[in-house]
Amino acid sequence: MLNSLISGMPVGSASELQCDRSRTVCITGHREKNILPYKGDPVFSDITLGAVKLMLYRYIDMAAERGYTDFISGLATGADLWAAEYLVRKKQTDPRIRLIGAMPYLRHAERFPRDYVTLLEYVERSADVLVTVNSDPDIVYGKHGEAEGLYRDRNYYMVDRSSAVIAFLNEGSFASGTSQTVNYAYRNGRLICRFGINDVYALIDRAGADLRSIRRETAFLNNAFDITP
Repeated sequence: MLNSLISGMPVGSASELQCDRSRTVCITGHREKNILPYKGDPVFSDITLGAVKLMLYRYIDMAAERGYTDFISGLATGADLWAAEYLVRKKQTDPRIRLIGAMPYLRHAERFPRDYVTLLEYVERSADVLVTVNSDPDIVYGKHGEAEGLYRDRNYYMVDRSSAVIAFLNEGSFASGTSQTVNYAYRNGRLICRFGINDVYALIDRAGADLRSIRRETAFLNNAFDITP
């Protein structure tokens, strides 16, 4: 058994994860740097980021409403950790919910900004299960070529153990890890519940640049899990 370098919590090998795939959904999405503000105006940066999070939270609620209980986060900066943080809160009122953190490798957070390291530690201490897809404690991404597939392997691992994917994926984003995850999910017949930044802008158009109004507006979104894969 390994231990997280961030929280010290136990980290199991990927093969140890036990979950019912039919009740499991994985979450993938862009990092914060890929979120352009509403109308391209930096004054709307905070409201845009807040709206992304609220849509992400609503999609998680949609999944729970349709019987999903296990949620896998890849623990990356951005959407992965925002979703995980929300799931920690949701677990407090819904005992069915289980948060699973899937690391690509043990040292994956070495270059995280400080605020994300703090968030990651909080999430790890609150997760039900932590696993790493590569159990070599010394492996480092980008050195000597042996680590090139680490993030791909983590992405595929999450999809393989899920029947659905929640994705914050922008149109035209073809070279990201999020698009890689979604494309693999499509090829394997998973249910894809996705939204992008244009959906966020449309939400702000309808609700106005006010988070309370945006939160209320998300309640009117159709449940994306009612579609056929």
